[in-house]
Amino acid sequence: MKLYVLSLSAGLLVGVIYSMLSVRSPAPPLVALIGLLGILIGEQIIPVSKQLRSGVAFNTACEKTQATHHVLGQLPGRNTVGKVSETDQA
Repeated sequence: MKLYVLSLSAGLLVGVIYSMLSVRSPAPPLVALIGLLGILIGEQIIPVSKQLRSGVAFNTACEKTQATHHVLGQLPGRNTVGKVSETDQA
């Protein structure tokens, strides 16, 4: 939950700075959020599709590639973090 509060606080700070400079945000908030969601999902298409081509079920493919954890992050109320891959550690 702390991460969400920090993220909201950073967004509010940037909004105040934009307001003080009389600058509009680069994209309407909903458009920007949908674009970010598209990026997150797009990053998972190739790893998940490789798993699907090898004959793995969709849910298993998402688990093996940690696609759900990558797209959604750690959801509030969860105390455990998913496995960390070697690329995440680098």
